[in-house]
Amino acid sequence: MSDQDLIPVRQVSSGEKFVNDRGITAIKDGIKASSAGAAGLRKPEWLRVRIKGGETFEKVNAIVHEHRLATVCEEAKCPNMSECWSSGTATIMLMGDVCTRACRFCAVNTGNPRGWLDAEEPANTARSVELMGLKYVVLTSVNRDDLPDGGAGHYASCVREVKARNPQTAVEALTPDFLGVLTDVETVVDSGIEVFAQNVETVRRLTHPVRDPRASYEQTLDVLAHAKRYRPDVLTKTSLMLGLGETEDEIVECMDDLCAANVDILTFGQYLQPTRHHYPIDRYVTPEEFDKYRRWGLDKGFLEVVSGVFVRSSYRAEQVLQKNNVGLGE
Repeated sequence: MSDQDLIPVRQVSSGEKFVNDRGITAIKDGIKASSAGAAGLRKPEWLRVRIKGGETFEKVNAIVHEHRLATVCEEAKCPNMSECWSSGTATIMLMGDVCTRACRFCAVNTGNPRGWLDAEEPANTARSVELMGLKYVVLTSVNRDDLPDGGAGHYASCVREVKARNPQTAVEALTPDFLGVLTDVETVVDSGIEVFAQNVETVRRLTHPVRDPRASYEQTLDVLAHAKRYRPDVLTKTSLMLGLGETEDEIVECMDDLCAANVDILTFGQYLQPTRHHYPIDRYVTPEEFDKYRRWGLDKGFLEVVSGVFVRSSYRAEQVLQKNNVGLGE
């Protein structure tokens, strides 16, 4: 397919190649279309999202788009978007909406931005945090393997701008793995954040095929362990999706590995297949099982374990230190 044959962004379907408004060629939703869609499991009764809206939702929506911000809420098709935006929070995704990796669970567009960065993003991000009145913000990003430092310097600039304009705002950085380059990890950890997060995503056995080949289970553990050694005062955090085919023994093994890396906070949530082209769901984990895994994690010594069907790494992140499963049982 030549560039002349690419589909305009407004007409593109999931899995098709297109050129975005910055001239970057990408695959819509991250995974190329395939003719064989995965057979869908029947959704259980507890898997129902209550859609919210209203004035606060519209305010957040306006701020996000006025300042040209990408959010993981929209790009990753998060089921909690209406709840979070209606309560005045959003997880801001830095460095654009095109990722250099193609993880089979993720709906973010995949392509090669070829070094593109928005020089105004640090200021726009800081201004948006101010307009939303956020006391806690999660800054995440796409993987940018096209950049020499994986985008660590730009990421740190965004954090510093947020802190300069909003000195009372706590910042959680949900980062790429920077290909395991620990000096790049240090650049972000030194930027003034309160929480450093890097998601292990799944158990060791399922890392490949679930994650992109450039990611690895051990690499994520190394990044998390180094961040904690380098700055013990910064909390470390990671997340697992369940329902991919993992066993309970593998969940326990992963928790033990994370404890060995001195990870403070762990989250569990149900994997939901973004499109039929993505990795298939193996099972729906029950609310009772999520409660059980939370108890196991707390017994192992994690500072907090947030566990529930719709939990995502950044879900109600500002409430995590209340140690009540971010109010899910209320």
